[in-house]
Amino acid sequence: MSLNRSVLNINYTLFIKTKGKNMETLNENSNVAKQRHGCVTAWLITMIVLNSLGALLYLLASEWVAKNLPHNVSTSTILLLGVIEIGNVVFSVLLFQWKKIGFYGFVMTSIVALIINLSIGTGAAQSVFGILGIALLYGVLQIKKDNVTAWENLE
Repeated sequence: MSLNRSVLNINYTLFIKTKGKNMETLNENSNVAKQRHGCVTAWLITMIVLNSLGALLYLLASEWVAKNLPHNVSTSTILLLGVIEIGNVVFSVLLFQWKKIGFYGFVMTSIVALIINLSIGTGAAQSVFGILGIALLYGVLQIKKDNVTAWENLE
């Protein structure tokens, strides 16, 4: 009887401690919460801030941006780039939530941005810069915390 009561108390304690928290942050094989290295967290925060600023610039000052580019770029193209920036913010948040789809979203937006940049006459070197950002993100996700990479924790 006391053994059953102990099991119930352990389950109740686990429920109380995790109530209101995202259960997806617990590893499948243990009750230890997933952790990421501070550098990974800092990089994700940087991505959120910079992509948010880029989105605001593209969406709120699209005509100014279009006028100040060396190539003739339509306002609608600038607005499309703003939407891509918003997507990148969403994908950064998904990575914070341990969702691998966030990484693949960055791959997708980088390919779209590459196509847009090449179509508006941006040089190949500048256009490929976004693809290098994917490699950098993948590299950052390889940083380990307690011998586990952030990439391995992504679902």
